[in-house]
Amino acid sequence: MAFPERNIPSGYGSRAYSAEIDQGLRSYMLSVYNYMAIGLAVTGGVAALAANAAVASWDKPITLTSFGAALYTSPLQWLVMLAPIGLVLVFSFGIQRLSMPVAQGLFWAFAALMGLSLSSIFLVYTQQSITQVFFISAATFAGLSLYGYTTKRSLSAMGSFLIMGLFGLIIASLVNIFMQSSAMEFAISIIGVGIFAGLTAYDTQTIKEMYFEGDDRTTMGRKAIMGALNLYMDFINLFIMLLRLMGDRR
Repeated sequence: MAFPERNIPSGYGSRAYSAEIDQGLRSYMLSVYNYMAIGLAVTGGVAALAANAAVASWDKPITLTSFGAALYTSPLQWLVMLAPIGLVLVFSFGIQRLSMPVAQGLFWAFAALMGLSLSSIFLVYTQQSITQVFFISAATFAGLSLYGYTTKRSLSAMGSFLIMGLFGLIIASLVNIFMQSSAMEFAISIIGVGIFAGLTAYDTQTIKEMYFEGDDRTTMGRKAIMGALNLYMDFINLFIMLLRLMGDRR
């Protein structure tokens, strides 16, 4: 996401200015993580509510309600799956033209739609394993994001490699939709964990470097939402890959 450059303010390099930058950066990163955390809470809440509303009986075989049948077996499932992709495209190409209320509303709508899409995991995996993998993912994400924030090493070269790997992972996943190979799915999950682990550190460093003390409030808010979206996607994909590897199926 490119934002216009600005002149460096006078006083750059002074201790007072450095302290101001540190405080502003902490506030900016806190807003990024707050947006992300609330987005995950919305996703989790919607997913749990949708799953409970979709299932009439959890006894094997699982019996769906009319809502569940519409959500998981009708053409509505494609709308639920593709709508978040559309919102990501809106953010990617139109964030600078969105007002803060609209950007925030779209972010919450995206998180809710992701919740509907992810609600099906409750039908595949046990609730206990979902909870366990979530906390494993959270701990892993926290460590990697902390590394990306604190390291002095540039991760740009690694980021370019990981993005190329991500495109390969997407292509392999699309191919496996038709092949239905369990071995390929296992390999995709293993590689996916590595890619999204690396992207977590890379995106955190990139988001940090996007900070500029002279940004106005609206620009800073847009950057925070875009940064939260990137980290949210890293976390969700890391969680899904780990769930495929470690989750207990019903």
